[in-house]
Amino acid sequence: MEVIDAQIGHGPSVPYLREVLVFLLATVLVVPLLQRLRASPVLGYLFVGALIGPFGLRIISDVDGVAALAQLGVVFLLFIIGLELSLERLRAMGRLIFGLGGAQVGLSAIVIGFIAWGWGNSPEAAIILGMCLALSSTAIVTQLLVEKGEFSSRTGRTAFAVLLFQDLAVVPLLVLVNSFAGDGGSVLAALGLSLVKAAVAFALILGLGRLTLRPIFRLVARGRSPEMLMALTLLAILATAIGTEMAGLSMALGAFLAGLLLAETEFRHQVEIDIQPFKGLLLGLFFISVGMGIDALLVIDRIFWIAASVLGLIAIKAVLFVPVARLFGVPWPTAIRSALLLGTAGEFALVVVGAAMTGGVLSPDVGQFMMIVAALSMATTPFMMPLGQACAKWVQRRSTGARAPDALAPKQNDMTAHVVIAGFGRVGQTVAQLLTDQKVPYVALDLDAAATYRRRRAGLPVYFGDASRPDVLERLGMDHAAAIVLTLDNPQMTKHAVSAIRERWPDILIYVRARDNSHSGELEELGATGIVPETLESSLALAGQVLHGLGTPMEAVNTLIDRIRDEQYVGIQQPALPDPPLATTQSKSSGQEKS
Repeated sequence: MEVIDAQIGHGPSVPYLREVLVFLLATVLVVPLLQRLRASPVLGYLFVGALIGPFGLRIISDVDGVAALAQLGVVFLLFIIGLELSLERLRAMGRLIFGLGGAQVGLSAIVIGFIAWGWGNSPEAAIILGMCLALSSTAIVTQLLVEKGEFSSRTGRTAFAVLLFQDLAVVPLLVLVNSFAGDGGSVLAALGLSLVKAAVAFALILGLGRLTLRPIFRLVARGRSPEMLMALTLLAILATAIGTEMAGLSMALGAFLAGLLLAETEFRHQVEIDIQPFKGLLLGLFFISVGMGIDALLVIDRIFWIAASVLGLIAIKAVLFVPVARLFGVPWPTAIRSALLLGTAGEFALVVVGAAMTGGVLSPDVGQFMMIVAALSMATTPFMMPLGQACAKWVQRRSTGARAPDALAPKQNDMTAHVVIAGFGRVGQTVAQLLTDQKVPYVALDLDAAATYRRRRAGLPVYFGDASRPDVLERLGMDHAAAIVLTLDNPQMTKHAVSAIRERWPDILIYVRARDNSHSGELEELGATGIVPETLESSLALAGQVLHGLGTPMEAVNTLIDRIRDEQYVGIQQPALPDPPLATTQSKSSGQEKS
């Protein structure tokens, strides 16, 4: 009893429970408000962090503990980004990653380092400040690009390529911090060892992942347990993240590799949907932790020098980036937009400056000043996107006859007026074959992992996923689809799918395989366009063959079957197949009118 009383007296026994409650409350209050104002949630999270942190109302004081947990938000964000790419697309971006990214980091580090040295910092401190401030915020920049739908644009690809190299540059930067802190080792030897470890980690993750990840996911998916599939996804993300961290790389980079590996499998759409809530919540926590590091009193006390440092940092990095980007063939407007997005500091600057302060490389006064500069510059990142857009439009107007350089690149498997087939068993395959014969594009979903793998190896556009979930269907382009065909075996799942699809896409054509007439009536009430009861059709086909075999003329058999169909299909909307699906592929709008 005394133990219980003691626990009650000291508050919650679950670690970080109060912090989690405060964070969830802030999310529920801030995000809907900002959505109504059409503002970026990033700014709201940063403001909430500054308000509830140790320099504000002091509701949360353990910034280090919250920041450690918040790093998982960046981990999940990079995993989602990896799912959107592939190893082949990454190889195609190699010139931008290592060429443009390396030039940006090197040139910015040299210039910023010389400025820091000129202000009286030691050579070691100047090198650390130059390198860490040359890096940008992977979390904020990529989140902004995703929010605005520009991740696949030329600006998005350019910025993300540079951010990938910056993540790799963290390895030598941390080695330098440890060496300057006086660990007694050789800088070159430590750097060489770290690079070897990083190369080994890359090879192991990519090699073992390609060999084992898909078979393990297929094995777990056979059980059709969403919980087990979620557990396996989390295991894959965290295992690769920890693996790269042990090799001296960032956890986010390991999660990115896990995303790349799963992007080549049939599970990518289902996994992306399952992991989205984790990514959104933890990333919000990360932005709150950044806001907690902003000391409002110190900012007010040294407002001029802090503002000058923030603006100077952005200006220096942007001015250096634009000509380098032009040398790599990036158009002027894209170079300007990317330069402003990458002009601010990043989350690794906070980590590196903190480690440098602990090791005595930076004095506490300089370290705290630079952490505030880094945090405030990160807070300005959402404003850099509209500013970059305005500057790019001005440059484009000045260039006569210039084409729009930043149109969205086509996404992989981006189709319009196609048919989505939910359930790829015998019926679904028959529908797919007919569509293929008529040159109608389609994409299919199925919950049989082994069968999905075999069909993908045969080159068919089939993915693993739950067709009763609209968010999964959205990844297959339902917003631009002409029709969906449901051939699911489970009657309850079919009803749930029809209801969810009709609510989300009220104009889409929905063709369904029903169990029997009773099931057909239920599906009609839920909004199905065309329904075919499988028991009725199979029995009619069988009876027709029997009659014809006994000598009844085929015309008479067909007349009899048509009459029975008319009687049995009373009250059920029946399309004149196969015309409606083919007509909708020619024009989405005309198909919607017919529905």
